[in-house]
Amino acid sequence: MSEPLARPGTASGGSSGSTDPPPPELRALAEVAAAIAAEVEVEDAMGAVAGALRRGLGLASCRVWVRTADGAAFRPLSAPGEPPPGPVERDRAQAWLDPRRGVEEASGVRRVPLEYGGERLGLLEAALKPDTVGQGRAVLTIVADILSPLLASSELSEDLASEVALRTREIDAQRRFTAKIIDSLPVGLYVIDREYRIQAWNRKRETGTQGVVRHEALGRTVFEVLRRQPRDLLRSEFDAVFHTGRIGQMEVESSATGESRYYRLTKIPMRLDDADVTHVITIGEDVTEWKTVQQEIAQTDKLAAVGQLAAGVMHEINNPLATLGACLEALESRQEELPPAQRQVFDEYFRIMESELSRCKSIVGGLLDFSRPKARAKKPVPVNQVVEDALFLVRHHDRFKGIKLVRALAEDLPAIQANAEQLIQAFLALMLNAIDAMEGKGVLTVTTRANPDRGDEVMVEVADTGMGIPRDDLPKIFEPFFTTKPPGRGTGLGLSICYAVISEHRGRVTVDSQVGGGATFHVFLPVAGSAGADA
Repeated sequence: MSEPLARPGTASGGSSGSTDPPPPELRALAEVAAAIAAEVEVEDAMGAVAGALRRGLGLASCRVWVRTADGAAFRPLSAPGEPPPGPVERDRAQAWLDPRRGVEEASGVRRVPLEYGGERLGLLEAALKPDTVGQGRAVLTIVADILSPLLASSELSEDLASEVALRTREIDAQRRFTAKIIDSLPVGLYVIDREYRIQAWNRKRETGTQGVVRHEALGRTVFEVLRRQPRDLLRSEFDAVFHTGRIGQMEVESSATGESRYYRLTKIPMRLDDADVTHVITIGEDVTEWKTVQQEIAQTDKLAAVGQLAAGVMHEINNPLATLGACLEALESRQEELPPAQRQVFDEYFRIMESELSRCKSIVGGLLDFSRPKARAKKPVPVNQVVEDALFLVRHHDRFKGIKLVRALAEDLPAIQANAEQLIQAFLALMLNAIDAMEGKGVLTVTTRANPDRGDEVMVEVADTGMGIPRDDLPKIFEPFFTTKPPGRGTGLGLSICYAVISEHRGRVTVDSQVGGGATFHVFLPVAGSAGADA
């Protein structure tokens, strides 16, 4: 219980309208109230209170001890204008935690605990003078009752601030982690809102074909950034996702980089709550390699189907062809029996039938080459020698007369694991195809070198200066019986056989071509002893 404060006395013999000055304890309380009101920071207010009590009560010393952050000890706060107190010994600091430390000690020192909710938050310590012990203790108790909730509120605010700061740091760390994941994705990703404004733009989008950096894209409408795409078409694609809430997907072809690339665009609806779609996430993935693999698989399946077909019918076709050939020979042996007028007509029909029979045999022969088992013996062979053998054969072809040959064969190439006869057949098919594309007049360039992208492969290139291959025909050039030549000038099996031979050697063949710019066929073959050659 706090002791009652003395009332202000009336001066003896004074006039009835005059009063004595307020006693020191009231002046001290007034100063304490003013000190608390003047300070914003709680710790500064505590120090100011100590100074106010020391001045108002004429104390030898007065100090407020506040519990440390870890709760293990108390630390003193100095009053304004006083030097900061020195360090407190550990034993003495621990003593402040003793619940009995609320009693008067020797030399008039009074310590009043600052407690709130059953928890000690600090101590108010003052050295009282003998003539102020009674009122001084009462003032200290009142001040302690005032400071305790203030200090408790400060600690609660600090705890809340610390918790908020901790949660903020955790949220920021999670946000940075999520952003790093999005930036690390090997796909372009951006997000738009209902106003078509870009709210997210990952690193892959910055390095994409348009190369728009993030700070230039965020906040702008998608139509301002993706100007290459028709505005109305782009809007309709986004509106479809906003209205239906279904994922939209499409594949597009782009030549923005100078080469044909395929991209899969996926638009995904996003909801911030369970209501309508609020955002659309767009993911752009380069699927050129996947597309190429799918085309190769489809081509392999087609070749396998044709091979099975050829294996089933080739002998049945050969039998009637042999019969027709025998009949033609018999007719030829008896043409002298015909009258001269009929003999001329007979010769014309005979040449037509003989030519068509020869063409049929050529087609069946191609099918036989295409469908016969490919498990032929392979051994390490120099690729340049195989190319030279193919060139030797093509030079003696009638169609080669008007062609200029450019040879660029690299030296010291590693050997390849191959059947030389099969590869000669494949290279010969490529060279004759190039000569036909140039219609007998142009430049044929044959190059050999190591694959710059893979050290375990050798590359052979056959380039021509013909009219090139239309884009729509490129996926079909390796299909059996597909040809752009006039009727009677090709069976459409040459490139198919070439593709089958290269595939059987664990290699691959690709083509680059533009209409009017010729065509270049690239053949990649594994080096002897590599995993690809031995697979």
